Amino acid sequence: MDFTFKQFQIRQDRCAMKVGTDGVLLGAWAKGGERILDIGTGTGLVALMMAQRHPASSVDAIEIDREAALQAEENFADSGFSHRLKAFHTSLQRFAQDAEETGELGRYDAIVSNPPYFVDSLKNNEQNKTIARHTETLSFKDLINCACKLLKDDGCLSLVLPSGAKHLIELECISYGFSISKLVYIKTKSNKKTKRILLELTKVPQPCSEEEVSLMNDDSSRSYWYENLTKEFYIK
Repeated sequence: MDFTFKQFQIRQDRCAMKVGTDGVLLGAWAKGGERILDIGTGTGLVALMMAQRHPASSVDAIEIDREAALQAEENFADSGFSHRLKAFHTSLQRFAQDAEETGELGRYDAIVSNPPYFVDSLKNNEQNKTIARHTETLSFKDLINCACKLLKDDGCLSLVLPSGAKHLIELECISYGFSISKLVYIKTKSNKKTKRILLELTKVPQPCSEEEVSLMNDDSSRSYWYENLTKEFYIK
């Protein structure tokens, strides 16, 4: 089923991971810049959202799954931002290695990622879903290490993750010199436990601002925070 936003449409029949709240949250929240990299773009959703929010930016999007990379490329081509978006069928590790060999490390102002995050859970029988959901092909260590190399010194890395993955990211931040500059704890409703977190990581140490929000009101309508964050994207 296609997913239509205000300024672009997502086709997703060839992608293991469909449009979901995690990607929408990241694309609507993350800090941008002149050059942006989306790691694990899937359908291309986050890259398209960043291109819409940052009209002076160019956005590179990498995806290890071939079918998903091709579909992201098609979604880019059908959008009004096609001239500023480029999809690459490659792994992050290979992409970073190529950048090192060509002397192009440290070129991105902002990197965004809705990464695979299941570490020890059961694998899916479909290989493309395993790649999309599990850290088997992209560990948190590789994610942080490669992002550190590809970012400018004053750049930032923005992630959306399950709340339980926070300590794992913190450990890698210590290893590679990142610090958390922004942290948003996300609940479905105010009386529920934190389900997701949005993180902004920087190389330059700075005080961390923290916020706790809910996606829904008690009557299951969108909260003011969520409605305001996504108003330029959702049609209803």
